[in-house]
Amino acid sequence: MREAGRITARALRLVGEAVAPGVTTAELDAIAEEFIRSAGAVPAFKGYHGFPGTICSSINDQVVHGIPGAVSLREGDIISVDVGAIVEGYFGDSARTFAVGAIDEGARSLMEATRLALEAGIAECVPGRRLYDISHAVQSVAEGAGFSVVREYVGHGIGRSMHEDPQLPNFGAAGQGPTLASGMVFAIEPMVNAGQAAVRSLDDGWTVVTEDGSVSAHFEHTVAVTDDGPLVLTLE
Repeated sequence: MREAGRITARALRLVGEAVAPGVTTAELDAIAEEFIRSAGAVPAFKGYHGFPGTICSSINDQVVHGIPGAVSLREGDIISVDVGAIVEGYFGDSARTFAVGAIDEGARSLMEATRLALEAGIAECVPGRRLYDISHAVQSVAEGAGFSVVREYVGHGIGRSMHEDPQLPNFGAAGQGPTLASGMVFAIEPMVNAGQAAVRSLDDGWTVVTEDGSVSAHFEHTVAVTDDGPLVLTLE
């Protein structure tokens, strides 16, 4: 899982370095796939329940599961990129929201709050804490900054499958849920909207957008619970 996470992290960095006005999401997808395969890993998303891409590329009001294609990025957009890799049957999964050139202060504040919400959730990955301590930490930071947390899509356990039990909501009461133990691994992934929390799916069967058209941000790491504290696996 360390190796799968490292490859996932590097693929995400390479995609982020290529984000610029005029670049298509298909071009970003190709960068990720080429690197993951060259590293001896397998793209985790491509073909997963029929998904056609190596990355999910979600722009502005798109929350998650955007399909890469011919759409070109524009100055002022934000794009959330989600990517995963498989190494010897083990999965890594990570996401980050990138600015396309100069963005407005509202979008930048949303991105920062979402990143900080993820960090707060990671800090709770300690043996003896409860699962919803992670959820509560994420929600507190995101809503404390004036934003809303998506309810319909959540984090999850991860290991030999990309999505394993338990589900990990980005909202909830502290002190609830299973007790965390060393060796558990979670994909913690706040999805935070600038406006209301409500979302809907588009006719393509994949892309999820905010109901009110507000922009959304998404950050994610694969994190192991260890006796020495949280271990973020999706870092280079």
